[in-house]
Amino acid sequence: MSAAALTKPPSLPLSGVRVIELGTLIAGPFCSRVLAEFGAEVIKVEAPGEGDPLRKWRKLYPTTDGNSAGETSLWWFVQARNKRSLTLNLKHPEGVAILKKLVADADIVVENFRPGVLEKLGLGWDVLSAVNPGLVMVRLSGFGQTGPMAAQPGFGAIGESMGGLRYITGFADRPPVKTGVSIGDSIAALWGAIGGLMALRHREVNGGAGQVVDVALYEAVFAMMESMVPEFDVFGFIRERTGNVMPGITPSNTHTSRDGKHLIIGANGDAIFRRLMLAIGRTDLAEDPQLANNAGRDARASEIYGVIDDWVAANDAQTVLQLAASANVPATSIYSVADMFADPQFQFRQMIETAVLPDGKPFRVPGIVPKLSATPGQLHAIGPALGAHTDEILETIGYRAEEIDLLRRNLVI
Repeated sequence: MSAAALTKPPSLPLSGVRVIELGTLIAGPFCSRVLAEFGAEVIKVEAPGEGDPLRKWRKLYPTTDGNSAGETSLWWFVQARNKRSLTLNLKHPEGVAILKKLVADADIVVENFRPGVLEKLGLGWDVLSAVNPGLVMVRLSGFGQTGPMAAQPGFGAIGESMGGLRYITGFADRPPVKTGVSIGDSIAALWGAIGGLMALRHREVNGGAGQVVDVALYEAVFAMMESMVPEFDVFGFIRERTGNVMPGITPSNTHTSRDGKHLIIGANGDAIFRRLMLAIGRTDLAEDPQLANNAGRDARASEIYGVIDDWVAANDAQTVLQLAASANVPATSIYSVADMFADPQFQFRQMIETAVLPDGKPFRVPGIVPKLSATPGQLHAIGPALGAHTDEILETIGYRAEEIDLLRRNLVI
């Protein structure tokens, strides 16, 4: 696999779809990444000399690819995979003109600037849709393109907080906690990809007109909040933090084994609960008619969790998991990334793939989701060096070598 050269594989679901990515960091780029993994040609537009800040986030790897500080984020290599990098100064009139030329032949623009930023640059929806009436514009922002908060900055943590996720995450006697990753950005990105593909389908069957896909981070999170809204409206019930248990759904909890492993056991199905109780020698509970359904079990949740806690604590994790598996009870240890590397299920389904760093060193990266039986997604290039494809992209829209040199001297690219 080449770190720079990118050859679009044939016969993927999104082959022939061109995406212009104007986003930075997580939400916009993750949205485009999903599209790129399934064949879309993604041109990532980055500021000259700077690029996406994600290039410098978290663990950095020494590179000699022209990156200014000689180090590149390993996260970048994953987030920008299968994309091409074009440096373009959108504060320069010629940079704006170049982007319009690219948009004229594009299918989707993905952007996650604060609402109003593109409009100030002369690149709002009214302008770009006039250039390309069939354009689909996926806009990801903290609060959406409209409403009293539209112009305010909003990162994933803000969306997770307003959308309800942070409030219910953690233990009741402690402040709310984050989930461990930027889940709000990633959820919004997936809604953006789904919305973009819906809009392409609409364009296909309804005369070729494009439209705006408006994704707000707080709304993307809010959409995942299960029965929270009707429970509050009908019963005045406010869902609170409950740690590792699922109130109203019993038993499903985290337990600690004799050798200190944290295990999840989900036995909230009626037949599954009975099998678990028989497997651990609690025939009395397996045969108790009150525990034959979820409502009865939930009324005695403390008792049931105490029984399972004691059983798990008396055994090593391997013993617990083997017995659960033999009884067809869903259970697992809580995986670290080291556990994932060693797990045969991850290996069998190619959820950890091997790529190659710019210096030729192999390294492992996440596999592709979802799995399509006929046209599976592909990884064919890691995130590119800043501006690695600038010249060739400009050549495709009619710029000659001497014109490209002039653009570079004028700090347009």
